[in-house]
Amino acid sequence: MTGPDPDVHGWTRGRRLGLDVGTARIGVASCDPDGILATPVETIRVTSGDPEWTSELGRLGDLVEEYDAVGVIVGLPTSLKGRDTASTAMARSFVGALSTASPDLDVEFVDERLTTVTAGAALHGAGRNTRQQRGVIDQAAAVVLLQAWLDSRRARR
Repeated sequence: MTGPDPDVHGWTRGRRLGLDVGTARIGVASCDPDGILATPVETIRVTSGDPEWTSELGRLGDLVEEYDAVGVIVGLPTSLKGRDTASTAMARSFVGALSTASPDLDVEFVDERLTTVTAGAALHGAGRNTRQQRGVIDQAAAVVLLQAWLDSRRARR
């Protein structure tokens, strides 16, 4: 067998990584193999960046291997009206580089409007100072977007 088979509802069992791609940091989250719960993993510092993303893709490759990930879910930042922005182009650039570097890895976009706001509110509600915890908010945003993707898939099963 060459990989996990999707069940009758199209779900392939396995871990996914969720990414919140930014100009300075990339928040990373992971889920359990059954796709129930997203949890924070780490924050990758952007040092190479657009358009090559060399160092970031190197670290992400390590995480894909470490977590035995079957896919990557990348937040697609658009304006509140759903229009493309400079951040949208950057996320697309990252996914293009990722797809070139790892052509066999399943990569999907998910709408990430308001994920950072949602993550910041949750951290603030938990008593965390988000200004001093920028790396944490990127991970929390990755958790929010991955969890939203998982929940939408579970609703289809």
